[in-house]
Amino acid sequence: MRMAEVSIVGTAFDPAAEAARLVVDGAVGATVSFVGYCRDEGGRLAALELEHYPGMAEEEIGRIAAEAKRRWPITGLRVVHRHGLVRPGEPIVLVATASAHRAAAFDAAAFLMDFLKTRAPFWKREHGADGNISGWVSATDADDSAAARWAEAERPG
Repeated sequence: MRMAEVSIVGTAFDPAAEAARLVVDGAVGATVSFVGYCRDEGGRLAALELEHYPGMAEEEIGRIAAEAKRRWPITGLRVVHRHGLVRPGEPIVLVATASAHRAAAFDAAAFLMDFLKTRAPFWKREHGADGNISGWVSATDADDSAAARWAEAERPG
């Protein structure tokens, strides 16, 4: 398998170009990608501010990626995550996986995204269209539940 590629970037990125980097040879039978975008929350949100600890964030995402590689026969993996101010309509995160078969690519991508939401050291707060800035937002119970489903999931046979 190619190395897992993890990037934390402070500017907009092209999700399609990033995901295309996974198809490097004839062993790839499927790719799955997820792109999370900044929403405007019905016109209420001007931007989302994302902070992280440089080095620590890449290291933790690397651990999550290593676990995905251990669980599924994936041939490639790409994670790109923004930091700084992200405007509505801009991508925040890309998770892309490649495998010989679709099931592994789907499961690995879902696993990565579920754990990025709960374990990667990012903090976010909302910048309102009215000029107000919220406090730092925590992960939700739904995020924690999504990650918990993998705790007892076995690696596919």
